[in-house]
Amino acid sequence: MKNSELILTPEGEIYHLRLRPGQLADKIILVGDPGRVPMISQHFERIEYTNQNREICTHTGYYKGVRISAMSTGMGTDNIDIVLNELDALVNIDFDLRAPRSQHHKLEMVRLGTSGALQKQITPGDFVVSSWGLGLDGLLNYYSGQKEKFSHEIAGDFITHSNWPESWATPYVVPASEKLFLRMGDGLPSGITATAPGFYGPQGRLLRAGLLRDDMNEMLMSFDHNGLKVVNFEMETSAIYGLCSLLGHEALTICVAIANRATGDFLNDYHPRMEALVKHCLDNFIKE
Repeated sequence: MKNSELILTPEGEIYHLRLRPGQLADKIILVGDPGRVPMISQHFERIEYTNQNREICTHTGYYKGVRISAMSTGMGTDNIDIVLNELDALVNIDFDLRAPRSQHHKLEMVRLGTSGALQKQITPGDFVVSSWGLGLDGLLNYYSGQKEKFSHEIAGDFITHSNWPESWATPYVVPASEKLFLRMGDGLPSGITATAPGFYGPQGRLLRAGLLRDDMNEMLMSFDHNGLKVVNFEMETSAIYGLCSLLGHEALTICVAIANRATGDFLNDYHPRMEALVKHCLDNFIKE
């Protein structure tokens, strides 16, 4: 791999994460906000490594004897493209030979975040599990391998249902890790999570810039694929699911619903629920 493709620092670190092989645990909790990383690592009995480069903050340590890394990604699928590819490189590329390792190394990743609910029965403060990621962002359209990994049936039904504009990126649909879903999400509200490439226009918010479509929320709320509905909106899940699927890793997203776009309700102080979600994740992530 050329120097311009696999970019390493003079210290042998992967370029954006600023990590070297061995500084990353096999179990990783991903959050958007760097301030949430110490919210997770405060529960570790021992922290062995900390680092921050730009919005990417990493703490690796031990929770109840299990090694875990907490990492912030920043917001959006463009950041996820950087973080996921570099996480995979740390465990599946030999930096000295600049070539893929002969044996694949699998990571488990759980994203904890906030989202806007799209179904009336979800109350702000509820934990919502993403059983599928619906990518409205277009990121995975730049990669091959979708035929085997993604659900073209659900994506096709959504495109037809929404009369999807040709000028927008083609939607894609990717499943969560069944293993992680059963371990951490069973019994919680779940469904399709729509991942948007922005917070305002792409999520149907109208401030001063006009919208091409003013029915974004309605088209998502009304979609029903054999009883499977779009339950929330956020900005990272489809890219995490898509890249993990292509690269051979396990991924799951659990979000606190802090708003309900269907009812207009908003949870002003969601921090106690986020603290509870962190504890739920840690206690269930370490199970096998």
